[in-house]
Amino acid sequence: MDIDTAVYLGQQGLITALYVAGPLLVTALVVGSLISIIQTVTQVQEMTLVFVPKILAVFLVLALAGGWMLQMSVSYAVATWETIGDPP
Repeated sequence: MDIDTAVYLGQQGLITALYVAGPLLVTALVVGSLISIIQTVTQVQEMTLVFVPKILAVFLVLALAGGWMLQMSVSYAVATWETIGDPP
């Protein structure tokens, strides 16, 4: 394996990690921000009000997009193993 292939695999790994983690992180960010705005407006400062909806939303996104995330991860792993196995 030459340096170009290693750099390409590294780039693809970072892009795959972004695609896999992105929907979960964006969901947690949006739900957390909305709940924080609601807490600020109503002046209810209960910590569990932030975590419970955020966890439920992340689990919902994981249930809906989990198959796609697994497919992305497996296809990257298969491509990496095939590339590593090629002789120079």
